[in-house]
Amino acid sequence: MALLEKEVVVTTKHGRMPAFAACPDAPGAFPGIILYMDAPGFREELCNMARRIARHGYFCLLPDMYYRYGTIRFDTPRRSDAMSAVIKAAYTSLTNADVSDDTAGLLAFLDAQDKVTPGPVGCVGYCMSGQFVTTVAARFAHRFAAVGSLYGVKIVTDQPDSPHLLIDQIKGELFYGFAETDPSVPENVIPTLTAALKKAGVKHHIKVFERTQHGFCFPERQVYAAAASEQTWTILFDLWDRNLKKAEGSKRLPQ
Repeated sequence: MALLEKEVVVTTKHGRMPAFAACPDAPGAFPGIILYMDAPGFREELCNMARRIARHGYFCLLPDMYYRYGTIRFDTPRRSDAMSAVIKAAYTSLTNADVSDDTAGLLAFLDAQDKVTPGPVGCVGYCMSGQFVTTVAARFAHRFAAVGSLYGVKIVTDQPDSPHLLIDQIKGELFYGFAETDPSVPENVIPTLTAALKKAGVKHHIKVFERTQHGFCFPERQVYAAAASEQTWTILFDLWDRNLKKAEGSKRLPQ
């Protein structure tokens, strides 16, 4: 399927955020999906994932969430301990409040696009963005109808801004996928998250993918698990299709 794709700039209260946008090169408008990056940051691997989302009949927006620090590009195939330290400094500097502010700009950008269906949107967040997609699902409950998180971190913390404390504000449907082996997700996270979701009555699905490690969805990682990764895509597209392609005027296209 042919795509329309381009580099764009999203205006936020903190400045100009570069982003990548893609949608089908076809008549009509398409539901919006925001792809929140993982800690290694904006890169072609993520753009390819955005293209896959677009080919399924969506307008996908991939923001460079490190824009506050200028242009940061990590050469991840050459990742070293020193580079990992810089990556950690970058992602730990972002807060839930920061990303909520940025999301207001991202939603405004989507609302201004002729190729985006008005109304509810979806999103997915990987790694560091598990906390962020949970937060924005609550902060913008009237907009996020379908939210995915893959091996997300800091969803349950002992801090006052812990995302799991906001779950009773969420109106959309949630999918949380976790790796079987993930040192960055403490043992208490899944039980605590599950209890909060059930108590709030939020529609959700939690799945732990067997024989996987943190990062298993990314083809360029040594831990890539093809079968599990494809399962996540199936779940995500089903989640988005059910919740977003009901809207009048949206364009349903084959994957």
